Amino acid sequence: MNNLVERLLQGDRRSAAKLITLIENDTPERKDILSQIYPHTGRAHVIGITGSPGAGKSSLVDELTTEIRSEGLKVGIIAVDPTSPFSGGALLGDRIRMQEHATDRGVFIRSMGTRGSLGGLAEATRDAIRVLDAFGCHVILVETVGVGQSELDIMHHAHTTLVVLTPQAGDHIQTIKAGIMEIADIFVINKADLDGTRKMVTDIEAMLDLSPLVDGWRPPVLTTIATDHSGIPELWAAIKKHRAWHKDNRTGSDRERVRRELAEIIQRHLSHQISRQLEKHYDHLVKKVAARQLDPYSAAMEIIKESLKGGLAQ
Repeated sequence: MNNLVERLLQGDRRSAAKLITLIENDTPERKDILSQIYPHTGRAHVIGITGSPGAGKSSLVDELTTEIRSEGLKVGIIAVDPTSPFSGGALLGDRIRMQEHATDRGVFIRSMGTRGSLGGLAEATRDAIRVLDAFGCHVILVETVGVGQSELDIMHHAHTTLVVLTPQAGDHIQTIKAGIMEIADIFVINKADLDGTRKMVTDIEAMLDLSPLVDGWRPPVLTTIATDHSGIPELWAAIKKHRAWHKDNRTGSDRERVRRELAEIIQRHLSHQISRQLEKHYDHLVKKVAARQLDPYSAAMEIIKESLKGGLAQ
């Protein structure tokens, strides 16, 4: 394991791929891996790309990668695909669409299945980001699955979040809702050669006029046509501007991100522990609840109290 981490820090691609696989499969080595690489993280700028299905997110990622690589920067791409309910695998469609970069040694592409996780991301996404950060990627692009209003996890992983919309797709109605509106650092109207683009830009700008600025940042509204690279240089310039702003305003947001991650780890650990305890030691309570002799709330509180007394976190 130490050899894999050492080779990762030296820029070995195979080690990066193997470590992400170990993390994604939640192997016993996962904690040790993350412990070793954590001091070598925090240098990459993470860009989240989210939006509704069919908005052209993959094409946008592809063209944005080309633009970033023109500056000689090393790029990591994590493309989260829906998991098949039959095979448990992911479609890996993004790798097919990004063949141009598949042989570029300055680009690392990884597709990950959601494996049932909600929020538009795989559960292991944050840790995969850390592997690519330690691997030496300057910029990491994270493309979510097509998301709805409740699937907003990317805002907790990315430094800059792009919300990708398209004209004539009903997206202007979605922008009125709070969820997508609040996570966007930059709005991208892709497929801007379609009718309705100007109206969508106007609608979003009008909505921004009525919304309070978050720490003084007003999300720009940009138009792109990813298929011919139109608007991509302007988008990358806006991302760099937000990155500079983020560096000057990151202390509070970084602490909040750490608090949230610690809470998630604790909740996940306690949930797994209680589930195991439920199967081993509390079948008598399960039977009482099933027989309507005890309500589930009282049973749950009893399990929590007993578990905490017994040292649940061990």
